[in-house]
Amino acid sequence: MMKKLSAIILTAILAASMTACQSGDVQSDSSASSQTQSTASSEKTESNTASETSAKTVSNGAVNADELFTSRDTEQSADLSDAVTHTLSDGKDISITAAGVYVIKGSAEDVTVTVDADGQDKVQIVLDGATITNTDAPAIYVKSADKVFVTTTNSQNTLSVTGSFSADGETNTDAVIFSKDDLVLNGEGTLNISSTQNGVTSKDDVKITGGTYSITSTADGIEANDAVAISGGSITVKSDKDGVHAENSDDDSKGSFYMGGGSLTVTAADDGIHAVTVAQFDGGECTVSAAEGIEATYIQINDGKITIEAADDGINAANKSSAYSVKAEFNGGETTITMGQGDTDAVDSNGDLIINDGTITINAQSPFDYDGTVEKNGGTIIVNGEETDEITNQFGGMGGMGGGSGGMRDRGGMGGQAPMQDNGMSF
Repeated sequence: MMKKLSAIILTAILAASMTACQSGDVQSDSSASSQTQSTASSEKTESNTASETSAKTVSNGAVNADELFTSRDTEQSADLSDAVTHTLSDGKDISITAAGVYVIKGSAEDVTVTVDADGQDKVQIVLDGATITNTDAPAIYVKSADKVFVTTTNSQNTLSVTGSFSADGETNTDAVIFSKDDLVLNGEGTLNISSTQNGVTSKDDVKITGGTYSITSTADGIEANDAVAISGGSITVKSDKDGVHAENSDDDSKGSFYMGGGSLTVTAADDGIHAVTVAQFDGGECTVSAAEGIEATYIQINDGKITIEAADDGINAANKSSAYSVKAEFNGGETTITMGQGDTDAVDSNGDLIINDGTITINAQSPFDYDGTVEKNGGTIIVNGEETDEITNQFGGMGGMGGGSGGMRDRGGMGGQAPMQDNGMSF
């Protein structure tokens, strides 16, 4: 009896020890862990449970998806029981000064829907077959609110600015939808945006959780100071600058990109996706054709399908934020990168390169370039049609050496010269 009791106690102790070990191994970068909450603030008045968002939860994610989207963010229809309806008329602006739901319908020129509410107010603008064509001012301008939702009904909606934007005092209003506060795009319909500057701009966060969007701009397609986060919807961006841009010029611990669902298709003259801190993919389908595909300090691909065609770097982890270590990390998903000819790198990390899982398919003269250490602990790498476990380094890097579980850690720096990719250059 005593032997049996001892065995039961020993089993319980071992199980508890294993659970403790597993719960501690959730963050690959201690600096990323300290910044988990930097990309989004929780809202006390709205629920934030994992079951209420379509974004996936990744235990070792640099960004905690649970804190990005509230239940109201992910609701694709508005409660219209107490809604106020406005029918558009040429030259007649619409002013919203209090929390509530406001339906906008009809077609007009030279109209701005302005939100100037209390800083605690949540305002929902419902576009129900609305068309606004302006010459020099945003179609929707948020001066003040806690958060503004732009929700489409099952309808076609178009917002455009055709001329040069005029400033509002010291505020450079340079987007068709311009917000000084948090902005959520959702709904069941279609919203077409055409701009001579930016398409959508928020001085806080931009979140997209549903709806269909077509954004054409001569500057950035979607721009935010703090974060751009996508959990659903179908988004197409054509931009003469960056397709998606997240940067806070006053705080380099902010400026992140997150994608956990939906589809994003970007054609851009500069960067497809540019984030100062983190670019994290937990799901969805992202297709980028740009000079440079995805750029951030810490790029983490956990899931999803990512397809990149680029003329410069496909994925570029560069030192843009003091809050994060420079790293390109693959933990899952399917990533396909096709590069143009010349001095181009499919995956370029100015720091570390870590491959834990997922499938990476590369068509390029230079598949990898890294300055720090490299780990391959799992996953599948296919370079120019051939599966390989070798991670070549374009310029040798300064990497250390050591072994990852079931894989390798290179080989550069003091550990020996990393294999070079022959692209006709002399070293």
